[in-house]
Formats: sequence, C-alpha cells, structure tokens
Amino acid sequence: MTQQTQQTQQTTLFDRTRLGGLELPSRLVMAPLTRNRAGADGVPGDLMATYYAQRASAGLIIAEAATPNAVGRTYPHIPGIHTAAQVAGWRRVTDAVHAAGGRMYLQLQHGGRVGHPDTSGHVPLAPSAVRFPEPLHTPGGLRDAVAPREMTEEDIRSTIADFANAARSAVEAGFAGVEVHSANGHLLHQFLARNTNRRTDGWGGSVEGRIRFTVEVVRAVAEAVGPDRVGVRISPGLGVNGIEEGDTAAIYPALVGALAQLGPVYLHQVYADPASPLFGAIRRAWPGTLIANPALTREEVAADGGMRAGERLLAAGADLIALGRGFLANPDLVERLRTGAPLNAVRPEFLMYVQGAEGYTDYPALDASGIRAAAPAAAGPRGGRRPAAV
Repeated sequence: MTQQTQQTQQTTLFDRTRLGGLELPSRLVMAPLTRNRAGADGVPGDLMATYYAQRASAGLIIAEAATPNAVGRTYPHIPGIHTAAQVAGWRRVTDAVHAAGGRMYLQLQHGGRVGHPDTSGHVPLAPSAVRFPEPLHTPGGLRDAVAPREMTEEDIRSTIADFANAARSAVEAGFAGVEVHSANGHLLHQFLARNTNRRTDGWGGSVEGRIRFTVEVVRAVAEAVGPDRVGVRISPGLGVNGIEEGDTAAIYPALVGALAQLGPVYLHQVYADPASPLFGAIRRAWPGTLIANPALTREEVAADGGMRAGERLLAAGADLIALGRGFLANPDLVERLRTGAPLNAVRPEFLMYVQGAEGYTDYPALDASGIRAAAPAAAGPRGGRRPAAV
C-alpha cells in the first residue's frame, strides 16, 4: 500500500488504489455516520439498504457503528451485530451495496458509559464508575445518565470475546471487514483517557495499561477474521462525550506502535490536521494504510464537501480520505467532486433522531445531464430531533 514516502503531488482523491484484498475505485471513503434508522431490536431494514446502496460509488463505505452486545448499545434504533436477525438484516444491506457495485466495512462500537438502561435494558459498563456528564437520548426522551458499573476482569474478557464474535458475524453478513471504534468517547476511548479510566490494575494507570484494552480487542478481532479485514479508528485529543485524555502526546505513539505489530489493514484518524505534529508522528509510526477524516466547518462542507481539506491530507501523507456530511447529503459525492457539479446542502439539523426517509434517502442524485434529479418523497414517522456531529 502507498506509504508517506511514496506520496507524490500527483496523487488525487480519484485515483484507484488497494486496501488489503479490495480494489478501490477512488480514495474517497464514506465515514461511519450514526443515523438511528434500525429497528427497535437493532435490525437493519430496507430503508438502510436503500441508503447505503445509493452511496455505493464511494471508494469504500464504512457503515455506521453496530454494537457487539446488548449492553454496549448507545441510543435507540442503533444497529447491532450480535443476533441472528441483525446479521440477516445487515446481509440485506451488503447485498444491496454489492449489487450497486460497492465495497463495505462495518464499524464495531461499544458505548461503555454512553448508554442507558432505558435503551439497552442494562446498567452500562465502563472502565471505572464515572458517570457520563450529560443527559442521554432514550426511547422516552432525554434522561440523566446513570453511573456505570466498573468492569470486572470477567467483563473485560467477555467483551473482548464479543468483539471477536461480532467481527465473525460481520463477515458472515457480507462485509469485507470491520473497523474497531477506539474513538469519540466510547468504551475503548474511555479506557485510553485518564478521566474515565481510574483503574489501578493492569487495565489502567500507566499509558501501557490504558492502551491495553484497545490492543487486546484488536488482537482478538484480527485473530477472528484476519488482520487484512480489520481497521481501527482513533480520535487523538478529541474531547467529545466528556473525554479528557490528559496525555494525548504519550498515548497515541504507544498505541499506534502496539497496533502496528498486530498488522490491521488500516488506521483511521478522526479530525486529522495535516499541520499537527501528532498527525505527522502517527503517519511516520504507522506502516499501513492511513485513513484521515478532516475536521470541517459548515462553510467548508457547503463549499466543496471537504475536497480541498482532503487534498491537503493526501499531500501530508494520508492514503484515503473519509468524509461524512458530504456523503450524507450527496449520494453521488464522488462524481459531483470529480466533475465540479453543485452539492446538495446538508439539512441544518441533520435529521438524526427521526425514523424515516427525510434527511436520509431523500437527498437527490444528479440526473444524466448533471442536474439535481427530483428527490424521492420523504416518508415515515418523525420523532424528536437533536443535532449530531457528522
């Protein structure tokens, strides 16, 4: 795979490339975007199949976070990958994407303390009993978070096994691979951060202790499905979901070095800044494919969907560029960027907590003349809205 030392000024977002055993038609990746459109039981339905098939022209789709067990569920209508019905639902999604010519990974995410008994039916598990600081969206509306239960050694080992089983189920469901989510304030990130990991045993304390859970999850997943089917997502320094890492500059070189020994096919850095010394250090330390997700303002998304920011990251050594809101609003984003066609505007509220087509499958594609085609009619019940970062 292309490494930083091999990057040239001629590399573009539209170049064909490889990712493990996959041939990618471009370097543009659809980032995982939680949209809360699964059934109440976490089963993906026909609407999700339509949504992802519409976006199959992405170089790679990384599907939204799916939980590896029931206790890891974050919000209502989040998909899972731990029951037979969920696996069958995802199979319908991947079949639709493959029929449209696409390639797809599934992100595996355990919410940790970002969860509520009203949603999952379980008291959340976390590295330490540190309550989430904000209300959480539940089936009954916003509720104050509850104190999570500190994970025992048995909880830790069983959760690692659940990730491995979820990876096997994802491959069974037709995904080319999985992305282990160690970012954005969820369980693996909670183990990394000082404010959420106050353990004094082998799973906390030192940097080596705090990176151990992520390393062991990735090890188990790689052993289950092969390292060439495994990616890892990180968000160095990102304070979302109440995270305060405390020693970012020490955590990530150690984590990246340990992960590199396991051989995952890619590392996915959220909100990557090409001018950041840490980004440069991660690129130098990571021997494989680096996917970079730029931090974008609303104005940048509206102007070009993130294209120029992506080009800067390519020049700084990234191999693939993950974009979120651009793909959300433009099912044919790659073609629009390639031809300079106008972009759809992202709906201001992003329409995350509604159950239906609106703000999901009703963004229009271009017709054969390059003009926006008419959008399909929105349908489905509506619920409370809450802005979501994408």
